[in-house]
Amino acid sequence: MASASLSLSSTLPTLSPTLRTSPKLSFPLRSLSVPSNSLPAFSLSSSLTFSWVSRLHPTKRQLGSRSLGASATDMASEKKVFDSGEDLAVSLAKYTADLSDHFAKKRGAFTVVLSGGSLIKCLRKLVEPPYIDSIDWSKWHVFWADERVVPKDHVDSNYKLAFDGFLSQVPIPPGHVYAINDALSAEGAADDYETCLKHLVSTKVVDVSAASGFPKFDLMLLGMGPDGHVASLFPGHPLLSENQKWVTFIKDSPKPPPERITFTFPVINSSAHIALVAPGASKADAVYTALGGGSSQNAETLPVQKVAPEGVLTWFLDKDAASKL
Repeated sequence: MASASLSLSSTLPTLSPTLRTSPKLSFPLRSLSVPSNSLPAFSLSSSLTFSWVSRLHPTKRQLGSRSLGASATDMASEKKVFDSGEDLAVSLAKYTADLSDHFAKKRGAFTVVLSGGSLIKCLRKLVEPPYIDSIDWSKWHVFWADERVVPKDHVDSNYKLAFDGFLSQVPIPPGHVYAINDALSAEGAADDYETCLKHLVSTKVVDVSAASGFPKFDLMLLGMGPDGHVASLFPGHPLLSENQKWVTFIKDSPKPPPERITFTFPVINSSAHIALVAPGASKADAVYTALGGGSSQNAETLPVQKVAPEGVLTWFLDKDAASKL
């Protein structure tokens, strides 16, 4: 299919009239002006649900936002454990569809952040009845928590993964899908994506956190690696402490390909809702550590432990991932 990738001048508010082209896969940037609003959380049924709610002490706040050191158990959190991957996918579809309906009606848009890995496969029920026909896909605006700096038709591209497994099967307006400009360097692509986000915040497509001033996405769908990394924020990496930029880049990723862009934790943690989707036995050790089962010596060592949204964090696990809890 013909394509044009997202490309913005650093001199916004006006969009660049020239869209860069790249092989096969990408979409042009468009914008939609909508009102913003603060919205409540959803509670959904599951095969097995363990819930807890605890609040961060005010002294842990940093620059008006959640402390970067706050752990998953410091926030309003919910843990769902399912007997099978199929049950998990069914629940995740309902959770996403309910939020889509809620935000579309209340603010006229639904901003969704995707990641790579097994997450897209877990969204498979959204492309089936009843959701394929009942969701107002015209209200969706799709972003990536991180992306590999490769062409959009490359096997390592998170965009290609999402396009092949999800986006090509649902009628989201092409201009509402915001891919990186893969013609740029890693640093340039990160700056360009941040510029895009700032424009979309200024036009109220993307909400903004009153507490932190960072963009506040309606739903962030995050996966987790066996090492506890989320987005492209890896254990022990200096980017874990980045608290100024919205989007940054990495050239030495311990997992190939080495060059990537990624949202920072202040953006991740400004989200209204985060679904942390981590099925599989390979995630069991990280899940055990992240959800309070590890020793005090291991506390706050995994990037996933820094996921602490302003809204609600919901874990979607299967029995294998939760086997050590």
